[in-house]
Parts: sequence; C-alpha cells; structure tokens
Amino acid sequence: MTGEGAKSKESRRKPGEGSVYWDEDRQRFIAEKTVGYNAKGGRITRKASGKTETAAIRALSKRVKDYEAGLVAHSERITVGQAVEDWLNFGLDADTDDATRKKYQSLVNTHILPNLGGRKLRDLRADEVDNWLQTLRPILSTSSIQQVKSSLNRSVRRAMARGYVDKNVVELCKAPRGTRGRPSKAFTLDQARDVLTLTSEDQFYPYIVLALLTGARTEELRALRWQHVHLDPDNTVSPPIPPHMEVWRSDRAGGDTKTRKSRRTLALPAQAVEQLKKHRTKQAALRLKAKSWADADLVFTTGVGSELDAANVRRTFRRALRKVPSLNPKEWTPQELRHSFVSALSEHGIPIEEISRLVGHKGGSNVTELIYRKQIRPVIQTGAQAMDDLFGESTKDA
Repeated sequence: MTGEGAKSKESRRKPGEGSVYWDEDRQRFIAEKTVGYNAKGGRITRKASGKTETAAIRALSKRVKDYEAGLVAHSERITVGQAVEDWLNFGLDADTDDATRKKYQSLVNTHILPNLGGRKLRDLRADEVDNWLQTLRPILSTSSIQQVKSSLNRSVRRAMARGYVDKNVVELCKAPRGTRGRPSKAFTLDQARDVLTLTSEDQFYPYIVLALLTGARTEELRALRWQHVHLDPDNTVSPPIPPHMEVWRSDRAGGDTKTRKSRRTLALPAQAVEQLKKHRTKQAALRLKAKSWADADLVFTTGVGSELDAANVRRTFRRALRKVPSLNPKEWTPQELRHSFVSALSEHGIPIEEISRLVGHKGGSNVTELIYRKQIRPVIQTGAQAMDDLFGESTKDA
C-alpha cells in the first residue's frame, strides 16, 4: 500500500480509534493512539507496528490494554532472567549478608537462568513452572527447591509491583518434595565422653567443650567476646552469681542472634570454665608473639586474631575428631555438638521446655531479651548442672 492509500484509510477511522499510517523507511504500518495526558497536559501515546494494517492495529490494541492495566511500556520484552537479576541487584533487603546473597546468586545461576531465563516474563505459564520444579526433585533437597522457587516468586512479585507483568503465575505452583537431606544426628553419651577425652590436646578443644556443654550455635560461638564471658563467680550478691557467658551476639547480619529468644545468658559448667581460662592464657601469649593481631576481643579466632568463618570451624573440628577412632570425621559437623547437648539433657531427664530455653529455640518459653545477672539462677544453671553431672567425673583428668 502506498503512503497516499494509507492516508485515505486513516481518514475513515472513527474518532478515538487513533491513526494508522505507512512508514516508508521501516516498510511497516504504524498504529498510534493517545491514551492519556501527563501532569503537564502533554499527550501520552502508544505505538505499534505491523506488516499489515490489521497487524499494527492488533499490536496497538495490546499495548493500550497494557497501559490501562498499569503496565510499563515495552514490558512485554522483559525476560524471566532480567526480572531475577533485578531482584538480586535491588530487591534484597539492605542488611542481607554477603553469604546469603551468594547463595541466592548460585541458586539463580544454576537452576533458574539456564532453564527459564530466556522466557518472556509475560508468557511464563504455571504449567511451565510446575514442570521445571519437577526437574529439580532428583537433584535438590526439599528446602533447596523451596528456596529456588521462592527466589523466582519474589522476582516475579517485584516485577509485578513495577508494572512489568500483570500476574504472578509462580504463586500458583507448589514446591515438590526433593531428595532426602542429610539427617541430623547427635553423639551418644559414650561418644561424647570419647570426644571430650581424646581431643583434649587439640588446640580446638576449648571450642568443642564450650559447644558440647552449653549447646550454643556455631555462629554464636564465632562471635563470642571475652567481655561477655565471666569465668569467676560473683559472691558479693545473694544468691551468688556463677561463672557464665552472655550469648547476645551472633555471626549474622547486624550481629544479632538468630531470634530474639536466642539472646540468653548461660551458666558455665566447671569443665568449660577450666578450659576457657587455659585458652585465654594461651591466646594472650599468642597475641604477644604475633606481628599483627586483630584485637576484636573474640574468644575464638584465627592465628591473627580475626573472626573464624563456618568453613574454618568445620575443617578444624573434623581434624580434631581424627583422634577419636570410633568416629568418622567426615560424617560430623560442628552443629551436631549442639544436637548432642540437647540429646544429653533429654536423656538426663531435663524437661523439653527447659532445654528449649537453654538453646534459645524460637518456640520455647518466653525469655527476657536482656537478663540481669541476678536473674541467672535458677533457670540458666540447669544445663551447666546437668553437664557437670554427665561429664564432670569422666573428663576431669583430660
């Protein structure tokens, strides 16, 4: 059709339907319509093109509907990959720690982008997402599948809030059950006694003792500072305050413990007090010999006084377990010292509500966020008394 023919066709369109004209340079029909006015009174238009006049009008109709639905212009071009990258770069909370960001990036790069990244976000269907999630069942645990699905869901939700898509089909899908994860386990009492006895010459021994006899989380012990450890009793008050540690920090974003109820003060078993005193003396000597020392007042540190990370602790813990013939170090993690604490207390007859308070579980009894020292007795002494009963005699000569 010539430009002259296009003009005559345009003149016959009804008011409000917009216009259609031939673009000689692009060799396509262009359909255009005014859809509204901005704050300054300027026109807001939408355009679309097509090889035929009908195709251009049809494309324009879609863009007008998108505008009326509140969608951003050209949002039909946005891919799933672009939406996910936008969420990773701008959608995560500002206080999200680097480890969590890396975990999300890994999940996205490995499972979302290769399979769905090139799909136009507008065209994504619920059945596609369901089928994709099913492919993850043989290779990921249930929790990992939930995290992958959550990453996609949050990405699409953010895109929806910004007018790139009008619905979130991911919310219609259910994360399937994946492979069985590694079952958690705990030392038996005999195994725990072997650990406390046979690893006593290891430099990591104070950490093992404190973790096993208090049930503190590994991220709590990595962040523990000497200012929060009190190794001498305070007999100036009645009743006397026993040696104790304040579990008020954690190696997490912002330095907070896992939950508010995780913030607690725990009496220290006699063996933990003894080992921490020895450890403090050795650490002071090491600090004097070191050319440089990151003086952060941490109880457990690297060889230059800096904070340990989870990999440091796991590697050093497994090295120490090589001294225990009955255990395979590769089958154990530092977190299972905490599980062993819970198991030992349960076998000792301590009520589950009390154990929950000692380990700072979210579902436990309500614990005051900041505990005054005079409130240490009797609640937080329960674990220390039980650990002294269970392991005091068998390990006193270790």
